Amino acid sequence: MPTPLPDFSSSIKLKYVKLGYQYLINNFLTLILIPLMATILLEIIRLGPDVLIELWQSLNLDLVQIICIIFLSVFILTVYFMSSPRPIYLVDYACYKPPPGCRVPSSSFIEHTRLFSKLNPKLDEKSIQFLERMLERSGLGEETSLPPHVRYMPPKSSMEVGRDEAQTVIFSAIDLLFAKTNIKPKDIDILVVNCSLFSPTPSLSAMVVNKYKMRSNIRSFNLSGMGCSAGLLSVDLAQDLLQVHPNSYALVVSTEILSPHWYAGNQRSMLLPNCLFRSGGAAVLLSNRRAEAWRAKYRLLHVVRTHKGADDRAYRCVLEEEDPDGNVGIALQKDLMVIAGDALKSNITTIGPLVLPASEQLLFLINLIARKLINPKLKPYIPDFKQAFEHFCIHAGGRAVIDELEKNLQLSPEHVEASRMALHRFGNTSSSSLWYELSYIEAKGRMKRGDRVWQIGFGSGFKCNSAVWKCNRTIPATTDGPWADCIERYPVHIPDVIKL
Repeated sequence: MPTPLPDFSSSIKLKYVKLGYQYLINNFLTLILIPLMATILLEIIRLGPDVLIELWQSLNLDLVQIICIIFLSVFILTVYFMSSPRPIYLVDYACYKPPPGCRVPSSSFIEHTRLFSKLNPKLDEKSIQFLERMLERSGLGEETSLPPHVRYMPPKSSMEVGRDEAQTVIFSAIDLLFAKTNIKPKDIDILVVNCSLFSPTPSLSAMVVNKYKMRSNIRSFNLSGMGCSAGLLSVDLAQDLLQVHPNSYALVVSTEILSPHWYAGNQRSMLLPNCLFRSGGAAVLLSNRRAEAWRAKYRLLHVVRTHKGADDRAYRCVLEEEDPDGNVGIALQKDLMVIAGDALKSNITTIGPLVLPASEQLLFLINLIARKLINPKLKPYIPDFKQAFEHFCIHAGGRAVIDELEKNLQLSPEHVEASRMALHRFGNTSSSSLWYELSYIEAKGRMKRGDRVWQIGFGSGFKCNSAVWKCNRTIPATTDGPWADCIERYPVHIPDVIKL
């Protein structure tokens, strides 16, 4: 047999060639400007001070001209600094941690469903078996939590229990945040609360203002019906407000209230959210005060929003509606992942030029030209986003979402570890899931100064939103937060199927 050729794709020499290419392209201007500036400096030194003085005198500038030049320079610098965006800092955040009494192991969930089926004959054995199969493949662990009213027999579903759950989750997260930051409720200038399904009157934001006796001139907003990506939408809204209101604090609260919207019917597309969604919430403190830069954890670099609602198929892929028996639920269509992939593609197209190094952008451009002009069947080049980010927080909407992004973005298991572990420990906590994932990275002591974080959220409508943060300071492994009592047990191996 002839000697086989070496595997050039895994060659160490090829690896160093690629690293050299990346360094050369990403620092192209620096590598040109440094020798040029050094040459100019050496030439100035060679000429000597006498020649420089003669050159200055030859300009024949009088006092008025010098003052005008200085004034113009100061004016240009002032306009530049005033027109540049204000830096937005994430001072700190806190996540709601359900008490141990709210934990619902999978076996208890199925047992409760079987008991409920005796009160609701339309919930047949096939539907229960479907729920069991979904739980076995969901990636959820045995410590996820549901609100107490859902576990009553029959489950309670009313405005009263919804308000009770909202007060428990939202107030707990805000209390933790105020304790961590030593910020008083009267200091808050902007309040944004997002909850997709539960939208009472007065609003949840009004409930927060009433509880904490906030100022009468607070700018308060309540977002509903915007799905699991509403957390990043709230951050974007707070960012826009902080750009026009200097020296301000913004409080962003993200949650999903489950009690009044627990589906009690028999439609499989509506039963799936019962398997995935769990209790959770987060409170985030943002500020544009430069005095907060020293203690803030992160600085917001970019928020990119993609909305596919103009397409009817995308608009209806996550839809709240009634089943034939009149039970209200959230229907998840089979083509959800295809639509999510299309939305992600559009979002990446926008965010890529903002974050990718020049080396990746050049390779992408060359590949695009080659496919247009030479061979349309040439495989598209997927930019290496690992060159732009150290950490990834992918919305823990379900195991399939994480698997698909890991494959399409060519990420390693470590890059999606935070998302998988957050889904395993807390389930799909909707718009707050990204903050449980960020807390996991911090609890592991992996967040270093200068690290960049990419948060990706998906939501009904259909939307895909991204936020990019840069770590301001090295964050030591925390002993508090939602992972305090279990971080040493993670990561855990999650089998493809966990038999109940």
